Amino acid sequence: MHIDIITVVPGLLEGPFAHSILKRAEDKGLASIRVINLRDYSTGKQKQVDDYAFGGGAGMVMSIEPIARCIEALQKERAYDEIIYMTPDGATFDQPMANALSLSQNLLILCGHYKGVDERVRERFITKEISIGDYVLSGGELAAAVVADAVIRLIPGVLNDETSALTDSFQDGLLAPPVYTRPAEYDGMEVPDVLLSGHEAKINEWRFEASVRRTQERRPDLLRDNQTGKSDTKSYKK
Repeated sequence: MHIDIITVVPGLLEGPFAHSILKRAEDKGLASIRVINLRDYSTGKQKQVDDYAFGGGAGMVMSIEPIARCIEALQKERAYDEIIYMTPDGATFDQPMANALSLSQNLLILCGHYKGVDERVRERFITKEISIGDYVLSGGELAAAVVADAVIRLIPGVLNDETSALTDSFQDGLLAPPVYTRPAEYDGMEVPDVLLSGHEAKINEWRFEASVRRTQERRPDLLRDNQTGKSDTKSYKK
């Protein structure tokens, strides 16, 4: 997988992609991420990429011209499965969306800034608009890093244990069950006996029931969605 990210603040993305799983994926040759400075596509002396909004109002708007030059230049290099715009009014990012995007070969992500981009950018170039939550960030860079992390970790071979991603929260419409490690007893707090039993079927049953219970307690909306057909996962009503 290759991901290009267009930004006016490339320094914000240096840290997330230089460590941990994302760096491991790049080192293994399973994914590559390129951060592109939008100012390189501005023709003005000041490398300006924004302007005042028509009709007035507070805040600046990212101009269509440098964005168009950038995207069109990148499209000459490769065909993108999706051209994504990170925006608070996009579709809410979730695990099924991450799963779908992980099957892509090439992704292009545009990070918004200021009061957003000229609407004509969205009309002409953008194929998918994504939000990571109902709040506003200073720009789309951190949101783009979230999407890249969630997607790249699903690529086969990125995680040391490929089954790990399949047992994450939300993969089956449930939150993950509690997990424990050594010691088996700490300050009077003990690991459930079933997890020490070595009985795989009973352990799986315990984990499933614990997942359902935790989801009912913390995210009952997930179970409601399953039961009303809003999700592809089955109903877990016991």
